[in-house]
Amino acid sequence: MIKFTILSTKGGVGKTTLTANLGALLADLGLRVLLVDADVQPSLSKYFPLAAAKPVAGLTDVIVRGEVTDASIAPTMYQNLDVIVSDDPEGNLPHWLLHRIDRGFRLRLALQSPAVARSYDCVLIDTSGAIGPLQDAAALAADILISPITPEILSAREFKDGTMELLDRLEPSSALGAALGPLKALIYRQDRTADARMIASGIREDFIKLKGRVSVLDTVVPHAKAHKEAATLRMPVHRHEPRRDGVTPSAYTVMHRLAWELIPNLRGIYADAVSQRERMA
Repeated sequence: MIKFTILSTKGGVGKTTLTANLGALLADLGLRVLLVDADVQPSLSKYFPLAAAKPVAGLTDVIVRGEVTDASIAPTMYQNLDVIVSDDPEGNLPHWLLHRIDRGFRLRLALQSPAVARSYDCVLIDTSGAIGPLQDAAALAADILISPITPEILSAREFKDGTMELLDRLEPSSALGAALGPLKALIYRQDRTADARMIASGIREDFIKLKGRVSVLDTVVPHAKAHKEAATLRMPVHRHEPRRDGVTPSAYTVMHRLAWELIPNLRGIYADAVSQRERMA
């Protein structure tokens, strides 16, 4: 089982959209995927329709109990794709965690529960942009951290400063047996302007200087209306835009490239077997 946490110290960069769409593609590739909404604003919980009524439990039960049970897992309408919903609209959970000596490890240990280990190949955790104990717990639960960054100058500056502060704060946890996973930056919502390309190039150069603490993925997610349209329709973006005319690659193509880069063993496997060459053109 591999666990990804999608995080950023800046809000509004597309963490939830990325979590939902990457999880949905991995599910369509045949993996059993569990989404975890670790944001007190439950956007991921509502992203895809649930297959049944609201689950009996959610993230609060998982954190407080320190265990994932079947009661806290809700199947979505999409095959192989389930979710642990956020059920803390008043934001009490971060305050509860703050006073726990084991606050950084509770989600990590909970995801080792039999209900997860026996049923899923991949876990994707969405996080809040707010720095705090819940974000820390989500980061320390992951094998790999993914941070979307929009190629805008203010966003790029905040990303670099905030990211290094996050790493500096959490890396000492390695001494307690919870090694922080590698952080991979994803250039997200890049438009076709010269300014955006220049900033994206600068981001890559900056992180080369960080000596391996952060790497930038080769895959770039372009700015495209398909992502907003798919969110409105509550469907995976790779299903919504299987092909696209013009120089910008389709969402189907981009999401496959991203999945293959993150999990190389999946390379060459497609979400379906129909018109593969045409879709990836």
